[in-house]
Formats: sequence, C-alpha cells, structure tokens
Amino acid sequence: MGDIRTISTEIKNRAHELGFDLVGITGPEPPAHFDVFQKWIDSGYHAGMQYLAGERALTRRADPRRILPGCRSIIITGTYYDPPSRESQETRIAAYALGEDYHDVLKEGIRALAEYIEAELGRPFEHRIYVDTGPLLERELAMRAGLGWIGKNTCLIHPRRGSYLLLAEMLLEVDLTPDPPFSRDFCGSCTRCIDACPTKCILPERTIDAGRCISYLTIEEKGALPEPMRGEIGDWLFGCDICQEVCPWNLRFAHPGSNPAFKPREILNPPQLAGFLELESESWHRGLRGSPLERPRRRGLVRNAAVVAGNTGRSDLLGQLEWIMLKDAEPLLREQAAWAIAGIAGSAGRPPLEAALQFERDEAVRKAIQRFIEDLP
Repeated sequence: MGDIRTISTEIKNRAHELGFDLVGITGPEPPAHFDVFQKWIDSGYHAGMQYLAGERALTRRADPRRILPGCRSIIITGTYYDPPSRESQETRIAAYALGEDYHDVLKEGIRALAEYIEAELGRPFEHRIYVDTGPLLERELAMRAGLGWIGKNTCLIHPRRGSYLLLAEMLLEVDLTPDPPFSRDFCGSCTRCIDACPTKCILPERTIDAGRCISYLTIEEKGALPEPMRGEIGDWLFGCDICQEVCPWNLRFAHPGSNPAFKPREILNPPQLAGFLELESESWHRGLRGSPLERPRRRGLVRNAAVVAGNTGRSDLLGQLEWIMLKDAEPLLREQAAWAIAGIAGSAGRPPLEAALQFERDEAVRKAIQRFIEDLP
C-alpha cells in the first residue's frame, strides 16, 4: 500500500467489491451529540433496553477510544435492502427482516474487509467490528463520515438513495483519511414521518420514545403488549416501516438493494398470519432459522400474531385463537388470544371466553378475561 490517501481509497474500493453500497471514514473523536443520547436515557425513553443505560455502555458510547484505546480511524459502511412491498398483505414485517439476519451478513463482510487490510499492510492490527449491537452512536458516526444526515424519524438518510440501509462499523488502529462530514439537513419543515406515526413516538432532537414505537413493542418487548397500544400496532407482526414509507427521500429515490441475502425468504413472501399462530414450542423456528424473526422467539411472534388478528378482525382465525386461549402453556399468549377473540367476535365471543374462565388457573389471565367479558356489548 502507498500513502494514507491511497490506502483509504483502496479500502473503500474493496468494501464496494464486498457488497457495501456506502463507505465512509471518520476519526475516533467523541460524538458531538452524546449529551442528546444521555438526556434520552435520563428521560427513560429507552424503555426496557437497560443494556443501553449501564455505566460501562454509556462510557464507551461517549468515546470510541474507550472501546479500542488505540483507535485511529472508524470505517462506516451502509448496505441497502429492498423497500417495503406496495402489495396488500394480510400482515406486515419490516422489509429489512424478510431475508437473512443482517447482523450475520454484514459481520461476514466487515471481517473480510479486515482480512484484506491486514494482507495489504502485511501485519495484523487491533480492530473492533460492530453491526447495530455495539456501544456506538453509529448514525452520528455515519453522518460524520459523510454518508447522510439523521432524519426526524431517527433514520440515516442518503440524499440519493433514502434510508433503507443497514450500518456496520470497524474501529481500527490504522491512520486513514477521514471524509468530510455531511453537514446539511434536508428534512426542512417536512413532518410526514411525525404525522404518519400511529403511536406518536417520534420526539424532538431526532429521537423516539421506544416504549411507544411499534418496532420496539413487536421485537424488544418481552412481556404482554400494553392494552392501550395493541390497537395502534395495526397489522405489523414484526417491526415497522411507516416512518420510512412516507419519507419523500424514499418515495423519490429508494430502489432495490443488490445483496441477495436480504431478498424475502419463501416462508415470508408473503407472510401468513395463520402460520404464526400455529408456531409450535419445539419447532417454531423451522423456516425462520437465521432470520431476524428469531429474536422475539415463539412467545413474541405468537403474541404479535394474536394482536394483529384482533386488529384486523380475522374471524377465520377464531378457531386458532380459541385453541391458544384454552391450551397454550404460556399465560401471556392465552391472555392475548382472549383479547383478540373479544375484539373480533364481540358479544358472540362471550361463550368461549366464559369457557376459558372455567379452566384458567393464572389469576392475572383470569382477571383480564373477566374484564374482556364485562366490556362486551
């Protein structure tokens, strides 16, 4: 390799060859807007994601050199995936989750990039690789590396491609030429994402109230979904794309990604709600192995499917919901199914709900079913 500028260019070229659509470089300096993140944590907007609020995690997010003391540069990559389908579907899954798990796919690419750099340098070097899970303010780093700006919906937006992209980073002890930061904010006075959000979770300072976000509720929330929020989830089984779907930058410029790993797998093209209600305890991951949908596990997926069934009024699913209400081993799922039955069947749901009361032994579920019965017309 030659001088720093040449090295940086060759690394970017190799990253593009490995399938990364965007590549930028920034330095290891502390993020300028860490105070916004700290304020967000202090306000409790991270909901149940306590791993974000630990002292060690906060210290590391405040300065990348706390992660890698010898860090001299940070490479940020962006990979595009297909925009959401415009075809009508009985239930919806966030577009990024229809194919393979991006954590695995992008880590493989970043590791290959690290091997290339080591080969070119003729020596190993200390580095750290992260895909979404590391203690980094990755969108701010991406903006600092010139990849776009952070929109009002908190997504990183590229001015010629939009925001359907996935980020991955490498911290390394190698001097590289930093790219100029992206200094413009092209959101302007637009509030389409804020207006379209059904749960009104988008806050000022480019942050969200995670506890009200459909993506958080359907993926990260491990318990019962709060009753006041269930109706707002609509037909979203996993994640949510609403704030991106209405963004003018996506409407104008988003187009399919090139990585075949993110194309929808057969079982999810399109997703069938009945299939998710039928997931069995021992084999629930059949067809989903290596998919982002493994994260909420069977409990979360069946819970979400019951809520979607209730929201969409699917009377053809009442039989499956009744089976869950009467037979499933999970109290949480029995309660969610009872909620859906009450919403779908109305007064006709009284007999199965009353029958469930005769067998239900979990006191919290009993109280919920009794309340559902009392609320029937």
